[in-house]
Amino acid sequence: MKINIKEKFSLFSEEWTPKIITQSNGQLVKIAKGSGELVWHKHVNEDELFIVFKGELTLQLKTENIVLSEGEMYVVPKGVEHCPIAKDDTHFMMIEPASTAHTGDLESDVTVSSNNQEWI
Repeated sequence: MKINIKEKFSLFSEEWTPKIITQSNGQLVKIAKGSGELVWHKHVNEDELFIVFKGELTLQLKTENIVLSEGEMYVVPKGVEHCPIAKDDTHFMMIEPASTAHTGDLESDVTVSSNNQEWI
């Protein structure tokens, strides 16, 4: 099935609430919008791949900051604590195992539970 990613981004306005657009081989392909800072967290058992489509996403790590511009990607290795920070209205994609929790090992008021993940 062909998916228009730009069109999918136009279907929602919530920030830091990933939307699932497809799956492949046990991996979920999610898109999200963000502005400002999410929360520090880690994924003990899963790597997390980020691809920026619009804006700028900084992945704060304890050792360095990875700044991603449009068209760039980065994989946060499993177990690495990180905190995403987005410039206003940044659009990005994440590809990760279906088992990956939104904010990893941290439960907060911004956490989207695996039961509440939305497909668009």
